[in-house]
Amino acid sequence: MKFLIISDIHDNLVNLEKCLNWGRNQGIENAVCAGDVVNSDTLAYLAKNFKTIYLVRGNLEIYDEAEVGQYKNIKYLGRFGVFEIDGKTVGLYHEPWFIKKVAAHCHAPLKKCDIIFYGHTHRPWLEEKNGVMMANPGTLGGVFFKATFAVWDSVGAAGQPPLELKILELL
Repeated sequence: MKFLIISDIHDNLVNLEKCLNWGRNQGIENAVCAGDVVNSDTLAYLAKNFKTIYLVRGNLEIYDEAEVGQYKNIKYLGRFGVFEIDGKTVGLYHEPWFIKKVAAHCHAPLKKCDIIFYGHTHRPWLEEKNGVMMANPGTLGGVFFKATFAVWDSVGAAGQPPLELKILELL
């Protein structure tokens, strides 16, 4: 199953819509968001346009956390969390200092995260550490850096990379 991996939208609905339209053209209906959605309108837009979205709270959110509960397709994990997709254990957080808490959840009960997504730095980054893929999709809002996102295929199609970074202006 393919997912758009997004973070640090900062209410940039123009970029969010462009990313979403590109994803639809690729048959992608689901997303993972590493926080900094920011306001209620952007939260509602995410809920309306994705079949399922895994979401953590960023440091700049101004929507009320209680609002998230009205959207049944948003799998809200609070500040950080761990979940499973297609037999893969996925860690998700916004700020880099949550890595230790996510890693602790991934190792109990005797499981290791296969991939960890995070945001906050606005810098797109892929790195493997101790057998775990670490991925920051960058900033979809285009704040401080070019607008970027990632695409992750949880089952990995033959001959295709399972995780790719994308620069929005090049689509």
